[in-house]
Amino acid sequence: MAGSDPSSPFKLLLSCPSGLQLSQLSVVFDEAYDRISHPDISLENSISEIWDQRTQRSTSLYDGKKFRYGGHTFSNSGRSNQESHVCLHLGLTDYRTFVGTNLNPLWERFLIPSEDDSVRCQHTANPLGNGAIMETSDKKIVVLRRSNNVGEFPGHFVFPGGHPEPQEFGIAFHQLTNNSIDSELMNKKIAEEMFDSIIREVIEETGVPATFLGKPVFIGISRRELNVRPAAFFFIKCNLDSKEIQKLYSTAEDGFESTQLYTVSMIELEDMASKMPGCHQGGFALYKLMVEAQKDI
Repeated sequence: MAGSDPSSPFKLLLSCPSGLQLSQLSVVFDEAYDRISHPDISLENSISEIWDQRTQRSTSLYDGKKFRYGGHTFSNSGRSNQESHVCLHLGLTDYRTFVGTNLNPLWERFLIPSEDDSVRCQHTANPLGNGAIMETSDKKIVVLRRSNNVGEFPGHFVFPGGHPEPQEFGIAFHQLTNNSIDSELMNKKIAEEMFDSIIREVIEETGVPATFLGKPVFIGISRRELNVRPAAFFFIKCNLDSKEIQKLYSTAEDGFESTQLYTVSMIELEDMASKMPGCHQGGFALYKLMVEAQKDI
């Protein structure tokens, strides 16, 4: 299920090549999956120092809350895909801690030697990003070139995406409650946000209205080996062709984050992949596994 090539720019933490619907994905949101402070005080102090340096250089940086990826469980009680289920373990973190741990020049010092991924990354922020493999009606895949003004990987090719947002339903901290009904309701809302957020990101970054987008299916989680950055990937069908999407791109709300939209074939995407961040290269690998699984049906 997980890729293990030490020279690879990514690792597949979870692959679901048949694709999972919302009913097959659940969430446990708990402070048990929050980041653990590093015992090295000077390393911990560098988080604030780096954030202060970054905010002095850029006044547009915003310290928003993010969901922290703390692992998952996968179960399949039968042979059919309908019986597969993933439960995501999520905590709470923020952009400031992400900049100060995962993006810290000393980021590797935050890692613990362990085969268990959640233990290895227990001192890093690990905000869970997302990405969409968006297929047009003429069977092309949408790729964006990031602008030179973004914080991570300026000028690189990426799939549309961003983050599921705790602020969408007012999560700023863990609510201390013994009410299991409240906890279950919150977990359900967060699971829905995993799917709602990727649609939102596609609309904002491509300009394509929701009415032209199919329901997302979850295909797995990829982690960039550089900075141990995790991202959940989804496959989405769009019933517009390449030319129609290109026209809509000029209206994209977050168009400033990218400079160009491409609609490419699988062969063209192979050539572009090396110029993608590792987590998005992993997203492409998850898509290829999905395509192969469909051939076997």
